[in-house]
Formats: sequence, C-alpha cells, structure tokens
Amino acid sequence: MPSLKDVKMKIAGVGKTQQITKAMNMVASAKLRGAQSRIERFRPFASKYKSVLTELASKVDGASHPLLEVHKEHKNCALIVITSDRGLCGSFNAAIIDKALKLVREKTAAGMQVKAICVGRKGRDALRRLPEVEMLDSYGEHMGSLDFSLASSVAQTVIHGYETEEIDEVYLIYGEFVSMAQQPPRVLQLLPFETPATDENSNQAPEGPHCEYLYEPSEEQLLGVILPQYLKVQTYRGMLDTSASEHAARMAAMDNATRNCTDLINSLTLLFNKTRQASITSELIDIVGGAEAQNG
Repeated sequence: MPSLKDVKMKIAGVGKTQQITKAMNMVASAKLRGAQSRIERFRPFASKYKSVLTELASKVDGASHPLLEVHKEHKNCALIVITSDRGLCGSFNAAIIDKALKLVREKTAAGMQVKAICVGRKGRDALRRLPEVEMLDSYGEHMGSLDFSLASSVAQTVIHGYETEEIDEVYLIYGEFVSMAQQPPRVLQLLPFETPATDENSNQAPEGPHCEYLYEPSEEQLLGVILPQYLKVQTYRGMLDTSASEHAARMAAMDNATRNCTDLINSLTLLFNKTRQASITSELIDIVGGAEAQNG
C-alpha cells in the first residue's frame, strides 16, 4: 500500500491538472463563440454562391472556362487538408487525417500522384511523412488568425495548377461544425466543378424551388470572375468550419478531462483515507500489544 505522502502528492498533482483543464475549457468556450458566429454568418453566403454558380455553369459550354473543363487524363490529384495547429481536442484532427489518408490510398491505387496543401500544423506533420504524397505548400500557425487572403492564396495555387494541367482533381478536406457534439470530417470536390449536366444524378428533378437568374454581362465573362472566387469562398468556409469545430472539440475534451480529474481525486481521497486508517489501526495494535506485554 502506498504511503500517505505519496497519495497526498498524487492528489495535489491531479488537482493542478484539473485547474489547467478548467482554464483551457473556459478559453475554448470564449474562442468558440467568436468562431461559431463567423461560420454561421458566412455559411449562407457560401451556399448561395454555389447555387448561383451551378445555375450559371449549366448555361454555358464546358469549354468556356478552363476550370470547367474535365481533363482527359487524370494523373495528379491535389488535396487541401485543413486541421488545427494545436492538439488536446480529442479525435478531431485524427478523424480529418484518417479521411485524407483514405483518399490518398484510393487515388494512389488508381495510379494518380497525390499532392497536398496543408493548412494547420497537425495535418502537415501527418502528411509530410508519407512518401507517396508531394507537399505543394503548408501553412502552419495560421488557424488562430484566419483571413480571406490565406484562403485566396491556397485557392490560387490549385487554380494555377488546374489551368496548366499540372493538377487534374482538387478535393477539400475539413471538419464541419454541425453542433457542439458533432464535428464530422467532410470531403468536398472543388475541381472539376460538377454542373447539373455532368452530375450522375442530373436526370432527377431538383429539390425545392428553382430560381431563374438574369446575367449581365454574358455568362462567359461572369464565369471568369465567379468561378475562381468560388474556390476561394469554399476554401475559406472550410477554414472557418474547422476553426469552430476545433474549439468545440477542445471544449468537450477538456470538460471530459476535468470530470476524469474529479473522479480520480475522489478515488485517491478514498485511498488516502484507507491508508491513514490502516496506519492508525497498525499503531493501535502496536500500543495494545505493548500494554499487554507489560501487564503479562
């Protein structure tokens, strides 16, 4: 049985850990409010942008813009992987990385060369160790201060690669903020852009009301501006989603850690009391034994 001093030191150590987890929970909660507000404001804009672009792209020929063309041969695939810079957020980063690795294995098995652009230190550290993945670019220590210029820089890299046919497919992998309890990893195909004409389910009737848009100037001219901007918008949305998901996952992880510390302190306190009681009982036995010996 451990000594009273050892148990007391363990209780003090767990108590200090509990203070740290409580503080991290409060910090994550404060950051989550701002990140959640940003993604909730931006998500309707991104969804509407996609619906307008889908309607616009359905009215033009696929050869009207380089980003609408489907390459004849698919040899190179680019992955934009968005993770957090810090850990201590449960399995959040691991789920996104697993999703990326699954896509890497799938594309590699199809004979394609996989290239990666990582936003966030966790994804960068995981993918750069893979020999089958070529790291195009990485952005570490940027998730704490996101801005649209970062998304624009990332999207411009894949736009240039697709226009020069150095990249044939582009996928965005990020963590979607659904609620405080759900932050599932998502895979979004950015390029080639799927229009209703190229969609496999194009024979199905669209759900919900259908809007008819009038464009000025021509559709081809608008595509030259809207289509590259769409990639930047979706990339920025993935960053905002991942940021909010990270703080929600860390808040839940630190809450669980705090409860585990409480349970461990209770268990150690019970052990401390049992150890102290055993020590007192042993001392009493020695006293009674000595008194009996003197009386005898």
